[in-house]
Amino acid sequence: MLLPIRGKGLARAAANLRREGRTPINRAMSETAPQKRLYIKTYGCQMNVYDSERMADVLAPLGYGMTDDPANADLVVLNTCHIREKATEKVYSELGQIKLMKAARAEAGHAMTIAVAGCVAQAEGEEIMRRQPAVDLVVGPQAYHQLPELIARAHRARGERLAADFAPDEKFDALPARRPAGVSAFLTVQEGCDKFCTFCVVPYTRGGEWSREPASIEAEARSLAAKGVREVTLLGQNVNAYAGEGGLAALVRRLARIEGLDRIRYTTSHPRDMDDALIAAHAEVDALMPYLHLPVQAGSDKVLKAMNRAHTAESYIRLIERIRAARPDIAISGDFIVGFPGERDADFEATLQLVREVGYASAFSFKYSRRPGTPASAMPGQVATEVADERLQRLQALLVQQQQAFNAAQAGKTLPVLFEKAGRHPGQLVGKSPYLQAVHVSAPDRMLGRIVPVRIESAARNSLAGALELESA
Repeated sequence: MLLPIRGKGLARAAANLRREGRTPINRAMSETAPQKRLYIKTYGCQMNVYDSERMADVLAPLGYGMTDDPANADLVVLNTCHIREKATEKVYSELGQIKLMKAARAEAGHAMTIAVAGCVAQAEGEEIMRRQPAVDLVVGPQAYHQLPELIARAHRARGERLAADFAPDEKFDALPARRPAGVSAFLTVQEGCDKFCTFCVVPYTRGGEWSREPASIEAEARSLAAKGVREVTLLGQNVNAYAGEGGLAALVRRLARIEGLDRIRYTTSHPRDMDDALIAAHAEVDALMPYLHLPVQAGSDKVLKAMNRAHTAESYIRLIERIRAARPDIAISGDFIVGFPGERDADFEATLQLVREVGYASAFSFKYSRRPGTPASAMPGQVATEVADERLQRLQALLVQQQQAFNAAQAGKTLPVLFEKAGRHPGQLVGKSPYLQAVHVSAPDRMLGRIVPVRIESAARNSLAGALELESA
């Protein structure tokens, strides 16, 4: 039998999510994504009905809403059943009709994506796309949670953007000139992500990786420097995937030549995009600060694979060794998620072991939190809250211990400090060390905006205290 999933089906899916203690997705959660029309035809049993409802749920972050009319759909999903006689031929017959609808939409300037899901998809596999080239995707019954990633990739292959009403370069062209509030400023160079970590919504809400032109970035950086900015932090959802000519390393070297721009940082990075050229820049470019935020998320290869991180704990550790060989004084920061679905005690212990081996100057750590529509939200083995709480406390205790040790190691050293603002106490200024630590110093206001040698006298968990070197005072 044929059971089109209509608006009530989506409502039932939302009700199911609420009973499970989860938040159903609505259009507002997909940021600026335009509403797209989704048609799902379900063949066979009630299990397939349930699967279709969940497909509608996981596609909501891409801006899809249900329609009863396949001819006007942006995405058509046939959720198939292999039990009934001649089930496969029925699917091919249906695909023949949908192919005509897809051609008609193309003539009108509109795209249609066709996906075959369910048991016929599992049994036939690539044969479906061979027999009916109009099909864009084939997804088995155990893989429909991957639909957002597969559809996002299909759209990108056609040059479409799912989550923006206009191209990012148009956005930057339309923005007014910057008016920096101090001597440090952020500068966006890259947006979006193609990594599709299973816990993350960025590839769906921000779209694919996109990089600004180097000349545009340099012009903005020069404008900031002319207005008194001494330090810029280059921003991107996956900033070291910057794809301008020569990559992020070439961009850093280009910006380092700007007069008055004395410090460069960047965040956030992915281990997969930490290439030799960027590591060399840390060794050779004085303006590039000795601080690197390089998230690893977990120390268990099993968990890293489930997260779709595409690196191992060992490869991450070896990467850190290469970076430290190039810049021995570099401070490493990271991100960690505990309680990811399927994480067992041994997996968590592997994370603790990685932290001990790397040694972090600072880090951010979180309990895993379900993000509706992401593959991880539907994974089995969701970790109990009390277990995740206990693991987070143990991890944070170790990270705090390392951060305090790193800060304490600065005592007695002289560090160049960029003074950014007045402190809480009269006659006090607060600046920033090369390692991104706040430094509190008694100093006159004329030091604001200057980079000054400071002898570090004491360290706290989140900051340092020191005194001006005599020649600076």
